[in-house]
Amino acid sequence: MEPGRLIVRRASVVLVAGALAACTQQPPDPRPVETEVPEELRAPKMVEPVEKSAGTPMKDRVALIGVLNKRNNLSQTFEMKPGEAKRWGEVIVRLAACERTAPWEFPRQTGAFTQVFVRAAGGDGDWNKAFSGWMFKEAPSINVLEHPIYDVWVKDCRMSFDGGKPPASDSASSAPNASGSGAAPAPSPSAEASPSNAT
Repeated sequence: MEPGRLIVRRASVVLVAGALAACTQQPPDPRPVETEVPEELRAPKMVEPVEKSAGTPMKDRVALIGVLNKRNNLSQTFEMKPGEAKRWGEVIVRLAACERTAPWEFPRQTGAFTQVFVRAAGGDGDWNKAFSGWMFKEAPSINVLEHPIYDVWVKDCRMSFDGGKPPASDSASSAPNASGSGAAPAPSPSAEASPSNAT
């Protein structure tokens, strides 16, 4: 056998043996997902309602916010009250407010004012604000987080209304329906006695 071929063959055997040895090693243990929110990102300023609501006070509402990591297809649901911030790995979601239309109002809308922070590449970088604004469950494309790795959306805003009826001050009004559109769904029979609230 020629000396050159012998050297090439021995080198090939060494490479194959090295590759096989690497395959038998155990993979590294997975890193735990960090959930500690940095101090400076903990408490967002809560959004105060423009006027007193007929429903649950803002501080007692509970929003469900979904978070998706598009790289590994893992998702997480945060259950948050206004004023809270939660972290999942390299993303932090802060909730300032959540709102839902009353049962007698149309169209139905569920929204949350959120801020999303994503840590810069490398794991030790600064937290960059990726989104700040209202997100809507029924119309997620209106105001959307544009990020290559994470997706964040509103699932629900848990709140209740006083007996499922408009406030007494509005029920005495004789104003016609403010929608002016035949496309809006008709109110239920129990709500026909009271005009809908204009927003």
